[in-house]
Order: sequence, then C-alpha cells, then structure tokens
Amino acid sequence: MNGITGRLDSWSLHPVAVTGVSGTRALLGFVGLMYYVSQYQERNYLFGPDGVLPHEEFTAQLTGFSLYTLSASPWYFQLVYHLGIAAALAVMLGVGGRPGLALHWALLWSVYQRQPGLLDGGDNLAYVVIPFLLLTHCYDRFVLPTGLASRLARHVPGHLRAVSVPFHNLGVLMVAAQICLVYVVSGLYKVMGEEWQDGTALFYIMRVAEFELPGWSNLVYENDVLVVLGTYGTVAFLVYFPLGVLVPALRPWAAAASICFHVSIAFFMGLTGFALTMIACDLVFLSGALDRALLWVRARFPGSRTPQPDDGESPDLSTAEPPGGERGTRTTVPTAEPV
Repeated sequence: MNGITGRLDSWSLHPVAVTGVSGTRALLGFVGLMYYVSQYQERNYLFGPDGVLPHEEFTAQLTGFSLYTLSASPWYFQLVYHLGIAAALAVMLGVGGRPGLALHWALLWSVYQRQPGLLDGGDNLAYVVIPFLLLTHCYDRFVLPTGLASRLARHVPGHLRAVSVPFHNLGVLMVAAQICLVYVVSGLYKVMGEEWQDGTALFYIMRVAEFELPGWSNLVYENDVLVVLGTYGTVAFLVYFPLGVLVPALRPWAAAASICFHVSIAFFMGLTGFALTMIACDLVFLSGALDRALLWVRARFPGSRTPQPDDGESPDLSTAEPPGGERGTRTTVPTAEPV
C-alpha cells in the first residue's frame, strides 16, 4: 500500500516529460506551418471555393466538419487559410497557449478535410495527438517569453492548478500509448503481407514512382542484402519498439532509432510531413536527453535564454521517483511509434 500511495503522490506532484511534450508541440506547429506554406502559391486551386474541388461538391461529400464549408466566398477562404498560417506559427513559437493550440487543431483539421488527396498519413496522428497535448504543460518550454501566461496563471484558482499535474501526466501517457499502438498495429499488419514475409517488400516499395528518389533508391533496391535487412528490420523494429521504451536504459536508443527510421522515410520516399509528425511524438521519449542538452547549452553559453529543465524532468511513472538525475527522466507507459 505504501508503494501504491507513493506512486499516486508522484503522479500528482511531479510532471513528466515536460520538455519532450513541449518539443512535440513546437514541431507539430512547424509541420502545420510547412503544409500551409508549401501549398501557398496553389492555395486557390487546391483549397479555394472555385478550385479543383468546387465548394458545392466539397460540402456534399464531406462527412465530418470543416470551417471551409461555412461560406463559398473567396474572401472567407483567404481569411480562414491565413488564420491557419498564423495559428500554426503561434503554436510553433509557443504563443497563445491552449486556446491557440485548440484553434490550430480545428483549422488544421479543416484544411486537411478540404483536400484529402494531399495527405500522407501524418494527419491521422496529428488529429489524435493534439487534443492530448491540451492536457499537458506543453507550453512550459520552447516558447517566446511574452509574460502573458504567467500573468494569467496568477488568476487561476489553486484547486485547478493542483489538478494540472495529473492531467499533464495523463496526456503524456496517452501520447506515448498512441505512438506504441501505431507502431505495433503497423508492424503486425506488415507481418501478414507476403512480401514482408519473404523479405522483398522494400524492393517493391522503393520502385513505386510516387516514392522513388532518382539516383538513390536504386542503390537500395538493387542490393539484395539491403532489401532483406531493411524489410525484416522494419518489421522487427515496429513490433518491438514498445518493449524498447519500457526499459529506461533502452528508451533513448529506441527513440533515436525511430527518428533515424523516419528521417530515411522522409529522404527516400518524400513523406516529410508524416516523418516529422512521427519524430515530434518520439520526442516524448527523449525528454531526459533534451533536458541534458539544454543544461549543456546553458553551461557552454551562460547568456543563452534556454529554458530551465529542473522541473521538467520526467520521472518514471512506474517507480514514482521524483524528477532529477538519470532515473528522473523516465516515462512510464509504453510509447508508440507511427509507421
């Protein structure tokens, strides 16, 4: 009973992975901004009311919601699109707090629904993870120091501030569990495929015209050893990733391997938005490493305005150890990783 009580106390008093979820928020804001900016010149054709998918057809076939359905006016479209750019930039810079993050989610969902043919899979994870981030202290790091948040915090009732820590830890847990679920399900689906079983899947994937990188992809699919190792290695990595993040000593290595995996996807297949979304979620497992990196920067550059990582350490939820040191950076739940 004493052990259970101690864990509950730690869950209630010590926020975990603050630096990690702050990095997740900033990088997801960047991914949204990149999406808006990359389509900016063709925005009228792709998303406008008189574009490739006229407003009437879009409204008739939409099954969810989108702010772009509210009006067929070109001026309204321009307003919503540019508001989306501003919201994504604010989330990336850490301005606007949770209301700004919620607005960014609604606008991003709306523009994704407006033209689903441009999506690469990262949108599905963003839909799920951003609401989880609303529960967390993801604005405690990597933000512009406006001072507005601290002034507003003084007016928040004490009992609401008290429940913010367990809600934060719950949000971190949900992000980690979602990533693990994505990885495991993706890996198990691959196991059922014949090409993944015989070790040739990578050969066919890298020869798809939409995903082939001229001058580079052939260096992989023309090498039998790389094809077999890449195919079986991908399945093994996806299936066993959650087990790796359960072990504190292996957690940063599993997250680093995941980042390298998705960097290769971005490079060879051009799925940059998907890869960055996955990497953003992996930062939850690298919170301790990010804290140590910030401390190193502060030690080397005393005048730098890097955030203080003291209260942002992420203790192991399973051991309920207070923040600080190596063991203080452990997050409890198995983390998931997108494929």
